[in-house]
Amino acid sequence: MLNFNGIALRRGTRLLLDDVTFIIHQGNKVGITGANGTGKSSFFALIQNELGADQGDYTLPPGMVIAHVAQETPAVDAPAIDYVIDGDRELRKLQAQLKQAEIAQEGELQANIHGSLDAIGGYTARSRAARLMNGLGFAVQQENSPVQSFSGGWRMRLNLAQALMCRSDILLLDEPTNHLDLDAVIWLQDWLSSYPGTLLLVSHDRDFLDEITNHIVHLENETAKLYKGNYSAFESLRAEFLAQQHSAYEKQQQEITHIRHFVDRFRAKATKAKQAQSRLKALAKMELIAKAHIDSPFHFSFRQPEKTPHPLLHLENVATGYKDNTILSGANLNIAPGDRIGLLGPNGAGKSTLIKLLAGELQPFSGLQENAQDLKVGYFAQHQLEQLHLDETPLQHLQRLDRQATEKDLRNFLGGFGFRGDMAVTSVAPFSGGEKARLVLALLVYQRPNLLLLDEPTNHLDLEMRHALGVALQEYSGAMVLISHDRHLLRSVSDQFLLVANGVLTQFPGDISDYRQWLTDQRANSNGAQSSPEDTATKKQKRRDQAERRKRLQPLQSAVKTAESKMDKLNADKLDVELLLADSSLYENTQKDRLKTLLLKKSAVEKLLAETEERWLTASHTLEEAEQSL
Repeated sequence: MLNFNGIALRRGTRLLLDDVTFIIHQGNKVGITGANGTGKSSFFALIQNELGADQGDYTLPPGMVIAHVAQETPAVDAPAIDYVIDGDRELRKLQAQLKQAEIAQEGELQANIHGSLDAIGGYTARSRAARLMNGLGFAVQQENSPVQSFSGGWRMRLNLAQALMCRSDILLLDEPTNHLDLDAVIWLQDWLSSYPGTLLLVSHDRDFLDEITNHIVHLENETAKLYKGNYSAFESLRAEFLAQQHSAYEKQQQEITHIRHFVDRFRAKATKAKQAQSRLKALAKMELIAKAHIDSPFHFSFRQPEKTPHPLLHLENVATGYKDNTILSGANLNIAPGDRIGLLGPNGAGKSTLIKLLAGELQPFSGLQENAQDLKVGYFAQHQLEQLHLDETPLQHLQRLDRQATEKDLRNFLGGFGFRGDMAVTSVAPFSGGEKARLVLALLVYQRPNLLLLDEPTNHLDLEMRHALGVALQEYSGAMVLISHDRHLLRSVSDQFLLVANGVLTQFPGDISDYRQWLTDQRANSNGAQSSPEDTATKKQKRRDQAERRKRLQPLQSAVKTAESKMDKLNADKLDVELLLADSSLYENTQKDRLKTLLLKKSAVEKLLAETEERWLTASHTLEEAEQSL
């Protein structure tokens, strides 16, 4: 266990934590949350004995092996898979001892070392490392590529794989999903869920935290408090605490009313497509989440586009890529105002390539691309953070866009993105990655685009800013195409999903949960030929488990489908009544009785529809919980 007793931590003259006392028990999976600068990194440094407590005591049992992700990767010639295997420090130590024993020709010692290697799974280390690399997105042919040949983001993946390779008692992960795509995030989530040791995880991905953690440590106001449950449970508790403050309660009610407005507005079209139903559930959850975020420093909205031509953009049988390398072919796409498209697909399949084509950074090799005359694209990508003018301030960046605006108006606008007071007139150079990302988003929002292209917009953004972005996107009236490894954002703002895979663009009929199953099936198909004897031996048991799972889920799935069918019928009834009510003759004096009957019928149908939607949401939530627990 990790025991914190009266801990105080300082960095320089600044007090980060004061009188912190709690115990993290063995096997707990703990999410560490809090605004930037509250001391999360210092908390990890304390656990690793890189930083001493200014007051109090921190203890853990002797002999505990702690693994963490290195922030730097040496530019070495070693094969990537060997670099990953280095994470198993005991294995490397035994291998070095074995080499010395062989040189000294000590047969008995060699036999003992071989026994120790067998006991720790040393002879399967290479296959274990290969599975880690594959899960994190590395191709088989990259296993023996030298470490120095990989870019910075891929080296961070190697560091993560190395940390996972360590057979640790305690695993410390600080924003492990920052350099991952959605596929790798889903794989890592499954891996961490089955990790047998104690996990401490800093993350700004609420779905990731919810799926993995069973405790939350929240750092705020120079203290840290341990909560039982996942991130959603913590949000509920924090919302109750904030509601006890009168001013906070009033803000909560305003925010709930605000979010309920676009929840209700979306209901009418959320009864057909599964993606739309998934989004309605996410929006309904946002209504609850809002109460825990009313003290957020971020509040902004997308300005109304000046023009919204229809369609905004049209692709017909388009092929594109880089130089002589075709990445996508036969792509057909029509984007109209109000479209909300989430892009899914394996890493390297062409999602960012498609976004660059839509943004005009790439041109079609063949086919037809038609952009509306008044198309105005707002494009967010990570490389744009490097295009900021480092010697200029956030205010100067905005003044470049609008010479006529007053400084007061621009400062008020920047305040919604967290650039208040001196921050608005501080040069960009020393800004963190999150602060630069917020500024790029602010510049994009200010320009009033009618087509928003977002390629991993949440990288480096904390939970509060992600929530604010999700809320702002609800009211955006233009079209949006989104790539993100943040499933909560994808689920809450996308009405439809497109799949980029095997060089083609197709409609994806399901939602994020279905995509997770699609990934599992793809991995099973690709790894089928390489199944180990252990895999083969467990196939029958897996089939039995799957059959039992289907049996237990079947009544819950039936309840959801029954509610969906009734919603379809009630929506059709509602439409019929509304069409009758649209007849102008109905409002003549002679038709009063019929008008009254139709109005009563409309009221009854709407009441039944609301009740059925509530049953559907409850049934869907119960099904989701069952799917996660089985």
